[in-house]
Parts: sequence; C-alpha cells; structure tokens
Amino acid sequence: MPAAIETTQLTKFYGEFVGLRDLNLEVYPGEVFGLLGPNGAGKSTTIRLLLDFIKPTRGSSRVLGLDSHEGSQEIRRRTGYLPGDFITYPNLTAEQVFEYFINLRGGAEPQDMDSLCERFRLDSSRKFGELSRGNRQKVGLVQAFMGNPELLVLDEPTSGLDPLLQAEFLELVNERKETGATQFVSSHLLHEVEAVCDRVGIIREGQLVALETIEALRARARATVTVEIGDGAVASAAEAFSRIEGVEVGEVDGDTITLLSSDSIDAIVKTAARFTVTSLESRPPALDEVFMAYYNDAADGSEATEVQTKGEGS
Repeated sequence: MPAAIETTQLTKFYGEFVGLRDLNLEVYPGEVFGLLGPNGAGKSTTIRLLLDFIKPTRGSSRVLGLDSHEGSQEIRRRTGYLPGDFITYPNLTAEQVFEYFINLRGGAEPQDMDSLCERFRLDSSRKFGELSRGNRQKVGLVQAFMGNPELLVLDEPTSGLDPLLQAEFLELVNERKETGATQFVSSHLLHEVEAVCDRVGIIREGQLVALETIEALRARARATVTVEIGDGAVASAAEAFSRIEGVEVGEVDGDTITLLSSDSIDAIVKTAARFTVTSLESRPPALDEVFMAYYNDAADGSEATEVQTKGEGS
C-alpha cells in the first residue's frame, strides 16, 4: 500500500525567505501524524504544497498515491481540509456553507452535518459573518469531518475552541482513526499532538529537525524529582545522587535538591533512603522540555538530533 503522504526534497522559497527546505517525509495510511512547530515554522506552507494551493520551488509530493499537482482535484475530493484561518462567504449561514461543500466535494449526507453540529454545539442557522472566532472554527471543523473523508488535513484545528470542545475534537480524531482515516495535524500545542498522534515531526525555520514516535519522545523526556534532605546532609546526598546513572543533579537550594531522571526513580528513592528525607516529590516527564531541546540543538547546530525521515513501515 502506498504512503498516504510522501514528499521528496519538497522545498518552497518566498523570494529569499525559506518557507520549507528539502522535506522528505512519509505518512502511513491510517496514521495520525502531527507536524509540530511555532507559528512561522513552515507548517502551513507544507500543507498548502501538499494540496497544490501553492507550487514548490523544487521537489515533489504525492498524496493518496497521486501526484499533488496532477491529481489535485481527486485528492481534494477525498480530503477534509481545515485551513489555519477558516474563512468563507460571510452572508451564508453555516448550514448553507455545509450544503455548498457537500455539493462541491460530495460524499457527505445532511445527517453528518447535524451530528457534528450537535457535538460542537454549533447553531448552523446563523450567518458565518456574524460568528465569533470560536464558532467560525467549529464551522471549519464540521465541513472538514463531514462525509468521513479518507484523509483529514487539519491546520491548527483547536484554535479558538474552549477546553471542552478541544477535548471533543481529540475524541473525534480518535474515532476517525478507528475507521482507518489518515490524519495530518499541524499544531504548536505539544499536549494536543501527544494526545492523539502516532508520530510527530518537529519543524523549525522550514526544516524538519526531528521525526519521532510519541513513545520515543516520551522516552527522551526526563522526570523531575525534588528531594528535601534533613540533618544538614544535603551536600552528601547531592553527591550520592550524582553517581546514579541516568540522573542529573540540577538546582540545590538550601536543603532541597532537584533531580532530572531519564530512567525509573527507583534508584533515587533507594539512595534517598540512606538520608533523612523530609519530603520527596516526583513530576512526570514534560514533553515540552524535549521539544525545546530539539529546537535548541538545531539552533546550536548540534548533531544530536539526527532526523530519521523514512521510518519503518506500518
């Protein structure tokens, strides 16, 4: 089975500005793939190239087995797309917008629209131009998901949504994953892609700096353990902790030692038991730290974040 999305040296320059440089990427059928990076990193440029809204400076891409340019009409018919800022005809009601897309793309039924509107608490009788930012985003999500498209391409999908509706969106992504749909989600929110994605690509200044499974990202993350030592033994305890493999001694503030652990905290607890412990707190690994580490390594020119662009097949 061909990749759902495949790019080869995909590059886009805007004059002297680099929008995207030499992107080599495969997204597998049925996968939820997250493209992660801050605003301006190249996420939207990647999506527009895949859907043939803009032409590449060099390189190529294939979507659903078709060339992005030569097969663009068929690709769009089989794809639900939410742009980063969904805008449509302001004088149409949301319901009329959905009817327009049903007629344009096909494959959707009115009951799809009704069910999705209910889930996202959207009044489809109001004109699009009268809606708030959050409600416009709901219209964009409904039109993207209706008809159970084979591929979903979602650019910053939860922008403007309240936390309850963000959770509803994530649940919907998981439901569509169970039906076999491929989903390509761009976001600057790490917790969002962590919740639903199988793999994540981290993009910085138009270049892919990492491509990892969520499990691999978590493995790179380090738990934070704060230990308070009594009886004036903090220096001895810090030295003992520093000898544990996979543990880094961070800040020592008075009687409190902050430790970073890339392994189980079992060795920390056993070492701490040799001293008088007045408190011990463990916080789970924060993927935000991993994300920033990739960005810092890329900025410093480090070789520590070699990019694996062609993963093992699924």
